[in-house]
Amino acid sequence: MKLLVIEDEVGLLTSILTYLRQEHYSCDSATSLHQAINKIESRDYDCVVLDIDLPDGSGLKILQDLKKNQKAEGVIIISAHNSIDDRLTGLKLGADDYLVKPFHLSELAARIAAIIRRKIHSGNSIVSFNEISIDTSANEVSIRDKNIELTGREYDLLLYLISNQGKVIPKHALIDHLLSEELDYGDNFDFIYTHIKNLRKKLQQHNCGDYIKSIYGTGYKLTDK
Repeated sequence: MKLLVIEDEVGLLTSILTYLRQEHYSCDSATSLHQAINKIESRDYDCVVLDIDLPDGSGLKILQDLKKNQKAEGVIIISAHNSIDDRLTGLKLGADDYLVKPFHLSELAARIAAIIRRKIHSGNSIVSFNEISIDTSANEVSIRDKNIELTGREYDLLLYLISNQGKVIPKHALIDHLLSEELDYGDNFDFIYTHIKNLRKKLQQHNCGDYIKSIYGTGYKLTDK
């Protein structure tokens, strides 16, 4: 899952990014309103972690822009303000949750997972495709009720393909989803080829159907047709 963390306090930002990446999220970051707007306009995220007190303006403008552009990112506000008016303002503008600083990083991760579950997986923690089942609350994959060990990137790749089953996913989109912005692979698709190959091998070792189809010159699609 792809996240954008908008926070101008460098120490807190670093702690959040480190923790969420350990939880297998791919994270981009922004420390100003200007940076955040540019990133949201150039790519899609599953969830945005938003500090509304930014040095060049209010983070609430992010909520207004998301709504105006009909973008579907989930948003959790993190703020030092604990008044009911601040909470109501954020929620009325389209935020999905509001977390007051200071907070435990584990609680932030749990709330992010809940938002993604609600927005992308219709509230379900179990995501399935034929004999493949993913428990997103435990980050576990099973085939016919037997657990399969995947790396963090393989897990995220499989979850992304299942969440977009039947759709052709361009290689650039897969790279963008799996990698943080500081890791630039450009047009070198060996990264994707390798992870697709390893994921297919592990699935087939568990007698799973070969559902990941290569679309020549474009990308990949998960389908049983």
